Amino acid sequence: MTALQTTPLHGVHRALGAKLVPFAGFEMPVQYGSIKAEHAAVREGVGLFDVSHMGQIHFSGDGAEAALERLVTCRVSTLRDGRVRYGLLCNDEGGVVDDVTVYRVNAGEFFLCVNAANIEKDWRWCVRHTADDADLHNRSAQTALLALQGPQAEAALAKICPADLSTLRRFRFTEAECAGHPSLVSRTGYTGSDGFELYVPDGSAEAIWQALTEAGAVPCGLGARDTLRLEAALPLYGHELDDTTSPLEAGLERFVKLDDGGFIGCDAVRARRDAGHPRALVGFEMEGRGIGRAEYPIAVAGEIVGVVTSGAPSPTLGKSIGLGYVPPALAALGTALDIIIRDKPVAARVVQTPFVAKA
Repeated sequence: MTALQTTPLHGVHRALGAKLVPFAGFEMPVQYGSIKAEHAAVREGVGLFDVSHMGQIHFSGDGAEAALERLVTCRVSTLRDGRVRYGLLCNDEGGVVDDVTVYRVNAGEFFLCVNAANIEKDWRWCVRHTADDADLHNRSAQTALLALQGPQAEAALAKICPADLSTLRRFRFTEAECAGHPSLVSRTGYTGSDGFELYVPDGSAEAIWQALTEAGAVPCGLGARDTLRLEAALPLYGHELDDTTSPLEAGLERFVKLDDGGFIGCDAVRARRDAGHPRALVGFEMEGRGIGRAEYPIAVAGEIVGVVTSGAPSPTLGKSIGLGYVPPALAALGTALDIIIRDKPVAARVVQTPFVAKA
C-alpha cells in the first residue's frame, strides 16, 4: 500500500484538529468543524484552504508558447503577461486528460496548475508532446498553494501584502510579498466567490497561513470546497470530466479554440461534435426528499437515461443540487427527472447553472 503524501501544512491541520482523509494520494483536511459553517465563511466572509496538493508544471524557452498552444484547448498566443486562462488537455480521441489553468509570466515563461490526481499523468503527457526548444520543470513538490476565498478576501490579504490588490482583476496575477515571503498572487479560485490563490515556496506556507488566519481567514477543508464549487457548477476531474469525456458535452465550448484548432485532439473533438454527442451535462435540483450523489442513476418514466456526477445539499440554497449527464433531448430547463436513491425514484428537475451566481 502506497503511503499518503502530505502538504507543508500537514502539521498545522493536525494541530487545528482537522478531520484528515485520503484525497488524490494525499492526506488532506476535509473539515475543521462544520462544513456548513466553513461554506458560509466563504460566501459571507473569508475562508482559507490548503490546496498544496495541486501540481505546477513550468514551461520555459523559445518554444514554450508554441508547446502550450498545441497542448491546451484555450488560446495561449493572446495571453498577456500576468494573465491566467482556463483550458483543457485533450487526448487523441478528444477526451479530457485534465482541466488546467495556464499562467503566462512572460513570453518565455509559463506554467500550468494541474489537478493533484493527475500530476504524473499530465507531466508525462506534456513531456511527450513538447519539442526540444522548450524546457519543462515539475515544481509541484516545491510549491505550496493557499486559496483565500470570499468577499472579505481582499481586505484580509491587504493586511499582510503591501501590493495594491484593488487593481488586480479576475484571472490576473502579480508577484508580491505576503507576510514578508515572496508569493505569486493570483485573483482566481474554485468556489464561485471572489478571492485569491497564493503560490509560495513550500517553506513559507506555514508563516503565510498563520498570518492570514490572524487577519481573519477561517480555515476551511475540502468538504466546503466541494459544496462551493458545486454551487458554482464548476467541473471536478474524475466526476464531470475524464479521459473519455469531450469538453463540449461537458458544456465547456467557450474554452475550446475549435475554429483555428491546432491542439491535440482537436479533430476528434470536432468529429464527435459533428456526429452528435449522446449526452449533455445538466444541473438539477431535487424536488423530493433525498440527495442525488455521484454515480446514482438518472431515470425518466422508469428508464435509466443517465448518471449523476456530483451532488450535495447546497448550504446557500437550503436544498439538494447536483450535476449529471443525460441525453441532449432531456437537457432543457424544467425537464422532469428521477434520481434513483437506494432503488427508489426521487423527483428532480433540470435547472439553470450556476446554481448560485458567481461573485
